[in-house]
This record gives sequence, structure tokens and C-alpha cells, in this order.
Amino acid sequence: MDIGRVGISQGGFVTEPAAAVRSAARELEELGFGALWYPESLVAKECFAAGALLLSATEKVPVATGIANVWARDAMTMACGARTLEEAFPDRFLLGLGVSHAEQVGPHGFDYSKPVSTMRNYLDRMESLEYIGPEPAQPVPLMLAALRPKMLELARDRTKGAHPYFVPVEHTRRAREILGEGKVLATKQTVVLETDAGVARGIARSFTPFYLGKANYSKALNWLGYSETDVADGGSNRLIDDVIAWGDVAAITSRVQAHLDAGADHVCVHVLADAAGFPMDELRALAPSLLAL
Repeated sequence: MDIGRVGISQGGFVTEPAAAVRSAARELEELGFGALWYPESLVAKECFAAGALLLSATEKVPVATGIANVWARDAMTMACGARTLEEAFPDRFLLGLGVSHAEQVGPHGFDYSKPVSTMRNYLDRMESLEYIGPEPAQPVPLMLAALRPKMLELARDRTKGAHPYFVPVEHTRRAREILGEGKVLATKQTVVLETDAGVARGIARSFTPFYLGKANYSKALNWLGYSETDVADGGSNRLIDDVIAWGDVAAITSRVQAHLDAGADHVCVHVLADAAGFPMDELRALAPSLLAL
């Protein structure tokens, strides 16, 4: 599967009406982005239904879960769903898996005490599936959302690679060292197409508290050298600027290039904007520069 060097991830793929999703997906494919990534939570569109919508609305572009939540369904259901989409849309579906966050799954009664073991056991159960449906021509490519060394090592040892998020370029360097050569590193980079520092950081800070309030992300940032002060109160300017790329088209393109130079094979760009829905004006403006990388 060729996902290119730059893809797009937007939450709208799982929060907006189907007609809007179809329209956005078709235009993003026409613009030439290498892959369409979409998230999953326990309270938005189910990942295989959302994937089928995107795949059926487009013709060739790969579609990837970034990520499918392992707490949302049994491992056997996950494996069957992935094979169903890959058989129906050959060489176009990538399954990214993640363990989500203790703060999100704990209230639903799940035990989050050992996330790496949970993921390892989940992969074991997926691999043990006895499947009687039509097999896809190729196995479904599988990646893990991975931030710190143990999950990155599991991604290296058991899957095609890793899909990190909410991280600076330094994380890409460290992740590549752990993954080694031959594994796919598909880093997600959030961006704000705004040159005014106060406005750009304000848009970023409307978004960052959700992530900085999750232990997975805060611990990963601590591992990368950010202090508790950096992580507090929506993030220091240093952290905001390192994790959220903002500025003009050239500045955002430079950040994506920095991830590629640091070892990423693919950068999945997530555009933040003030307006609800799909930020198509920003995506249109960024496309020529990003797709020239």
C-alpha cells in the first residue's frame, strides 16, 4: 500500500454528516493527498462504518484508522471488520490500533493498568482468528498508536509500524531509532494556518487541554524533556510551538519536512481552524506545497 509522504486526518470524518464527509473525501483525493486518516472514540462514528463511508466515496486513496480503539470492540470483531473492508476495497484500508487513555476508558469500566500487555494480548487474539469470510488478496496492514519506548517496540515487533500523535520533531527522531529501518513511521502533525502568534496559539490552546489532560501524552512529553510547567495550563508557548505547527504555508511545510528529515515515512496533517466542519480553504491552500515534498 502506497500512502505517500503526506496524508490528511480530520475529526470531521467521524463527526460530520455523511454528505459532508463524502464531499470532503472526494476533494481531498482529487487534491492528491496520499491517505485519509480518521479517529475513533467511544462516542463518535464506529470505525468500520466510517471507513466504509470514506472508501465508498473515493476511488483510489488509502483510508486509515488513526486510531481504532481496542476497547470499542472485541479483537475478533476488529479482525473481521478489517478483513471485510480490505477484501471489498483491495489495498486501500490500513488498520491503526490504539489503547486510548485511562481517563476515557476508565469510566466505562475498563482496566487500563497495563496498556502494553493489553495491546499485546489483543494482537494475539486477532492473529488467532478462525475466519470463514472471503480473505482479502493481501493481509490488512496494521500499525499501532505508539508514544513511548515499550509501545514503539511492540509496534516494531508485531506490526508494520507506528502512528504517533501530539509530538514534536524530537519524538520522530527517537521513534525512528526504536523502530529501526523497514518499519513505517507515520507521524500526525496538527497545524494552524495563521501567522499571528497570539491568534494561532489561542486556536491551539482551544485544542490542547484535552490532550495535555491525558497521562499518555503528558508522560510522553516529560520523556521528551518538557517540564510539568510546560504541560500545565494548556501548554507553555514552547510546547505549543513545538507540538502545533503554525504560521504561513511555508512554515507549516517546513515542519512537515522536518518530520520527514527526522525519519518519518509519512506525515498525517491535521488542520485546526476556528470554524466547524472541514477546513477546506486551509487544506486547498496547503496542498500544493505539502504534496511537493
